[in-house]
Amino acid sequence: METQNTNTELIIIGGSAGSLQVILEMIKNLNDSLNFAILLVVHRKAHSTNILQTLLQQFSPIEVIEIEDKTEIQRNKIYITPADYHLLFEDKKTMSLDSSEKMNYSRPSIDVTFKSAAEIYGENMIGVLLSGANADGVEGLGYIKKNKGKVWIQDPETAEVNYMPKHAVEEIDYDLIINSGNLADYINQL
Repeated sequence: METQNTNTELIIIGGSAGSLQVILEMIKNLNDSLNFAILLVVHRKAHSTNILQTLLQQFSPIEVIEIEDKTEIQRNKIYITPADYHLLFEDKKTMSLDSSEKMNYSRPSIDVTFKSAAEIYGENMIGVLLSGANADGVEGLGYIKKNKGKVWIQDPETAEVNYMPKHAVEEIDYDLIINSGNLADYINQL
């Protein structure tokens, strides 16, 4: 699989139960200069604090930002979707927050963000689905693929909770199977 793609403008990584360890491993090994933004959509409790941003920043060579409504997206930054909000893209510059009903029992919903980004970024994005205990993200990956984006899925054998990646592998035409040890390597090659 050829990961070299100079057209990548955005990588969205979605995960739920068991995904934090993969994200931490990735962040520790990222290059300090990326030509695209990375966005994290991680299921967490509705009223959780922003400790996730602080934790990730301790290990990250690049700035980690928790998104607020109308945050402008810039390359070489890692963005975190806040708890209890869906994340939508208005265009390639601006993100907005939405508090409409939960999807797949989740807000933020990985599906909602994957679909919104796929409409804006098309072939210039990569959707990554990690460990998790529900089907959130699977439908969104299909939408990314339909819009000519790339789809990466964590190897279900390496996932702490394999429900999400297992369903994605079974249902979606993916480009790459990753594990916690090689996600940063693939990202750094872009």
